[in-house]
Amino acid sequence: MKVFWNALIQSLKLPQQQAVFTLNRIGMDITVIYLFFLLALASLPALLEQIIMNQVSSVHVNSFFFLIYFFIFYYLILVLIVFSALSVIAYIGSGITKMVNRKLHFSLLWKMSAFSITLPLLLFTVISFFYPLSYAFLAFAIIYIFFILLKIIFIYPKRRN
Repeated sequence: MKVFWNALIQSLKLPQQQAVFTLNRIGMDITVIYLFFLLALASLPALLEQIIMNQVSSVHVNSFFFLIYFFIFYYLILVLIVFSALSVIAYIGSGITKMVNRKLHFSLLWKMSAFSITLPLLLFTVISFFYPLSYAFLAFAIIYIFFILLKIIFIYPKRRN
């Protein structure tokens, strides 16, 4: 549990050089589990909204079936979309890395993209409890991740010829 807490603290410090190198030492398995937890946390506002709507509606669904339904049709789709978006962002980052001649691989760029999504997801979770967010927040999150990833790319040294 300490490694996840450390990952959260270091993710909030991005793009500082020390945070980048500390997160680089964290394994990909920890990164993926960290992202699952973070996305589960970001799903809480939607889950609470659905529970409230279920209590108000005339058709009541058993809580167990409701949670399974929410897991399959909301959480798993959210995970799929976020993981795909992170892969696209890391792929674009690898192209930028080759253009500026830096020593970075796709796996490191994916991991740093995953950790850089921490702040936008936490903001999304907190704000969603009080105010419904539009797609403009999604654009803000993608721009933020690209900005952080660009700063991380330029932290690493150039490739030797």
